[in-house]
Amino acid sequence: MSSTSRVVALSSAVAFATQVAFALLMLRLFTPQEVGEFSVISQIGFFWMTLALAQSPLGMLANQHLPAHIAAQHAWRASALRGLGLLPVAALAVWFSQLAMWPALLWALLLAFCQMGWMLAQSLTLRMGSAWQQAAVRVLPPLTAATTALTAALLGASVGWGGPTLVLSALLGYALGAAWLVPALRARDVRDVHVDSTPSADAATSTPDVTQATNAQQSDPRSATLRMAHTLVDALLATAIIVVWQRLYGAEETGWMSALLRVLGFLPAVVHMAWAQVALAQGHRPNSPHTASGTPWWLGLGAFACVIVLGLSCAVALYQEWLDPRWHGVWAYIAPLVLWQGSACLSAAFSHRPFQTHAARAYSWACMALGVLQALVLLAPMGLAQHMDAAQHMAAFACVSSLGLLGLTVWMARLR
Repeated sequence: MSSTSRVVALSSAVAFATQVAFALLMLRLFTPQEVGEFSVISQIGFFWMTLALAQSPLGMLANQHLPAHIAAQHAWRASALRGLGLLPVAALAVWFSQLAMWPALLWALLLAFCQMGWMLAQSLTLRMGSAWQQAAVRVLPPLTAATTALTAALLGASVGWGGPTLVLSALLGYALGAAWLVPALRARDVRDVHVDSTPSADAATSTPDVTQATNAQQSDPRSATLRMAHTLVDALLATAIIVVWQRLYGAEETGWMSALLRVLGFLPAVVHMAWAQVALAQGHRPNSPHTASGTPWWLGLGAFACVIVLGLSCAVALYQEWLDPRWHGVWAYIAPLVLWQGSACLSAAFSHRPFQTHAARAYSWACMALGVLQALVLLAPMGLAQHMDAAQHMAAFACVSSLGLLGLTVWMARLR
């Protein structure tokens, strides 16, 4: 692996461990009701941010014909405008979740725009940042959020603080991550800015020949409409999982499911950031280890094994009664979520292939088809005459999701 891959992999692993600690901290210091409400607000903010970005961070990595600063400025302006236009959609999601409208909507707006800046900042530093910048932009935000939440929880117990500790901590972390984007937005003359001269900077733009080869073999040819449709399906599904659970089963069941999903769901994200994004940032090079056909399989299977270990760790924590008895409802979610998120790790390990093989359009259509199928399973209990409990519902949803992700993985692995 290149030096950039090692830096991003290590920093992503540290960030992942910090976020797992933050999730475990929520289980230990906060009630299921508080975790459930925070999960709903943060998921609506995530939906808002994801749809506003419309895969702009991925485009910044795949299309390297634009200087990084210019690409960041264009991506931020377009994303901010889309975010403002999506305000009514976010308000509708808050209303459907049955939370208090204005406080929840304001928190979701702040979370969305700060997280938007953080996501763009990660792509910017991956293209032209130094090694310490690439590590810091990933590690410091979750570390700040976890530290703030722990401090506020401990101090709040002694002084009687009853404010929104979780959402404030997350907001502070996202805002710190977005600060890395500020220099690019303030830059005026970027015509001579190409890439950082440090060894960890983007190797794909270091010479004209490599740049031409990268542009010829790697690109994101999808139309704006297709990218927006793909993003919409993903964002709606991610938000619907939380909102529908809140609607059908209440805040406590939502807290059990979302807390475990937050722990297990970090591993597919780490695989995507530390492997697929680095492969795109460095460009398609036939002699690079990134293109070895066996490497993504080993990476995906290794990440799947880590998901299993995390699931078993959660089971041991429940069995040994390390957690409050109110969290015993997590038992029913462990096996389905391990299967689902493990399959997502395999898919993430190959997610760069479509952009290096001119199959990006087909990839978006396949992902949207799977998203629609998942949505049908998620919404099915609303139309059934017979009641389905939360455990049965999650088992069915995880089974369909896993089979679809495994099929997508096999297709991407065959791309050349």
